[in-house]
Amino acid sequence: MKVAFIGLGVMGYPMAGHLAAAGHELSVFNRSPAKTKRWVAEHGGRHAPTVAKAVAGCEFVVLCVGNDDDVREVVTEALPAMAENGVVIDHTTTSAKVAREMANAAHGVGHAFIDAPVSGGQAGAEKGMLAVMAGGEEAAFLRAEVVMRAYAKAITRIGEAGSGQLAKMVNQICIAGVVQGLAEAVHFTRRSGLDPALVYQAISGGAAQSWQMDNRWTTMVDGKFDFGFAVDWMRKDLGLVLEEARANGSTLALTALVDQFYADVQKLGGRRWDTSSLAARLDQ
Repeated sequence: MKVAFIGLGVMGYPMAGHLAAAGHELSVFNRSPAKTKRWVAEHGGRHAPTVAKAVAGCEFVVLCVGNDDDVREVVTEALPAMAENGVVIDHTTTSAKVAREMANAAHGVGHAFIDAPVSGGQAGAEKGMLAVMAGGEEAAFLRAEVVMRAYAKAITRIGEAGSGQLAKMVNQICIAGVVQGLAEAVHFTRRSGLDPALVYQAISGGAAQSWQMDNRWTTMVDGKFDFGFAVDWMRKDLGLVLEEARANGSTLALTALVDQFYADVQKLGGRRWDTSSLAARLDQ
């Protein structure tokens, strides 16, 4: 199929690569032209100087950009240039509000919009093992699912437009609490004079086990945070969560507290550190 991919960041670059490897006809656009040229040199396809030229005649347009405003800008430019009855698949983490807005805008000109935020981080994108939580019309979702299989291990339609973004908020709430608990556990282990490796061996096979423990315990112990999902991005996501919570009346005391802990990490210079850097503020 003819697919345009907009946004070749740490997630989008490998995701687009998986689409090319799956045999789709790819055109790509990124604000940094050098990155699009490098991608084409590695994977083939074509790069375009504008969004409109990248999406021209494409059945599917896949986005992985920065925020609500980026999505609005890209979709506004893309919709008039797409092939008839096209589908926009947005992997950006945004507000549910903008997802609904874009779905209405797409529907109004004969297209469809699927909000499809992902979980799995850079490693998941590189391995083609992302988890996708999607919102939008079922018929459009079923068409989009064929495209997303190139880089996802699990794809779930949650409901109508915006529900994918709400599910991603649930994901981030869970991660925030687990990472803070893990950071405190590592901190407590050290202060108690215990061997962190032996503690991990003892508890990782029981009820305390989690993906975060298996993948972040050792790096937390070693104080290594120069990788993974950046604190700045997590604060953006938690801001969306807390805004939605105010709107729907949810009580998210722990999430709000962890968000402030991430603000502390930013003050330490850790804006681009991995989210596991919550451990760093406990050692100050």
